[in-house]
Amino acid sequence: MDPHLLTTFVTVARHGSFSAAAAELGYTQSAVSQQIAALEADLGLALLGRRPVKPTAAGRRLLEHAGPLLLRLRAARADVLRAAAVPGHRLRLAATPLALNPVLAMRLARARAAQPRLEVTLHTRGAQEVAAMVAGGEADLGLADGIVAPSDPLRLPDTGPITTVGVTEEELVVALEAGHPLAGRASLRLADLVDARWLQTPLCPLTRLRDLVGEGFPVALDYRGDDVRTVANLVAAGHGLTLLPASALPPTPTAMAARGVPLGAPRLVHRVELLHGALPPGPAADLAHALSG
Repeated sequence: MDPHLLTTFVTVARHGSFSAAAAELGYTQSAVSQQIAALEADLGLALLGRRPVKPTAAGRRLLEHAGPLLLRLRAARADVLRAAAVPGHRLRLAATPLALNPVLAMRLARARAAQPRLEVTLHTRGAQEVAAMVAGGEADLGLADGIVAPSDPLRLPDTGPITTVGVTEEELVVALEAGHPLAGRASLRLADLVDARWLQTPLCPLTRLRDLVGEGFPVALDYRGDDVRTVANLVAAGHGLTLLPASALPPTPTAMAARGVPLGAPRLVHRVELLHGALPPGPAADLAHALSG
């Protein structure tokens, strides 16, 4: 199966449009149509309906395989190029919004002080995209975070030969408004909060909490962004609860700020992992060592 044809198919399916896919890929619309027709001829199956443009049942099955296949191809190319690359001082660091906590921000500062020529560009992405960027060579290093049991690894996609190292783990707190009846508790159990009103946010997906505890966790407000301060302000204003690493909230909150009550059960932590491919001696390897503590 030709990966170029597969890329075109994924792009058309994502846009739901041959013309939009052609504009993104730099092809003519006729060329895109010919590539889709060639892929369908290779498989002997219709993959896309034409009016409207959307995947058939066979196309949907192919899409399930296409993403991981194309990512592994990009990862293989990036891994080979990394092995032959000359180390440089311009590094790309991809991180999830909560990954660069105070500890890691300080380690990054020390690494930059030790390497005055080091130039770091920081990209904020979701965990899956961070892993894909590192695997595909779009980032030299990645930092991804998540909610796990102590010492458990994060759930990241299979991207090929990528090294993952746990670099920090910290306490989780239930973030709630100052006037909430539970704000004065010494700790809280997640199982006792299944009927509370929660914020739906990429920083703490409620699907993850349901995986851990079971059904419940009704959505009071669905916030699609990833700004930590916005989340804290929404919590402080009474729009719902969420889980955050303890360092994301101020240690001495004001009357208008969100409160953080330690999560007592189940035993969970906020874990951050460092992701990287093969790193020859040089600035990237030195930065990885510094971030690992």
